Amino acid sequence: MSTYSKPLAVFTGLVLFALGFPAVSNAEVIAREKQPTVPSVGSSVAPLYGFRLPDIDSHPVDLKRFKGKVLLIVNTASMCGNTPQYAGLQEMYERYRERGFEVLAFPANDFGQQEPGTNQEIKGFCYTKYSISFPLFSKISVVGKEKHPLYRYLTEQSEFPGRVTWNFQKYLVDRSGRVIGKYDPGLDPLSPTILADLEKALAAS
Repeated sequence: MSTYSKPLAVFTGLVLFALGFPAVSNAEVIAREKQPTVPSVGSSVAPLYGFRLPDIDSHPVDLKRFKGKVLLIVNTASMCGNTPQYAGLQEMYERYRERGFEVLAFPANDFGQQEPGTNQEIKGFCYTKYSISFPLFSKISVVGKEKHPLYRYLTEQSEFPGRVTWNFQKYLVDRSGRVIGKYDPGLDPLSPTILADLEKALAAS
């Protein structure tokens, strides 16, 4: 800090104090700027809509763009026994998207090292082998210390808490952003259980 900046900082702090504002250090300001702008669970806005994640091409996507739609959130992998579920997810998407349905796929390498590739390798695999057209996001972690805040919300604060157990665990989200269902990784996306819950959510205003 220069000879003149310290007295100026002190003077500014005294002025703010006199006006009734609490003093805030530079470190506190920086810390606040680094915190994610995610609404609290008690907010009138669903916490889910506060998250921003990069898509498979590293373009930022605000989940609030999906407000008013029914969502199926899935952690995916390219080399898993459940990987053929991509076909079911795509069929599901094509069948219901005009009614306001979206699949959000989040590749993760957390289980059995079954998603080791780069984002571009994952993209090439998904688009070439399964011709997916639903949103595909950049690779994240859904467990452990590196668990993404989105999955911290889903597994710790949503209406269906509990850890992700394997690739292709699914969360159903209604039009208001509320988690209304969680399904085991091995359950096919086109299973009667999931489709019945999806139909009910789509029918709700």
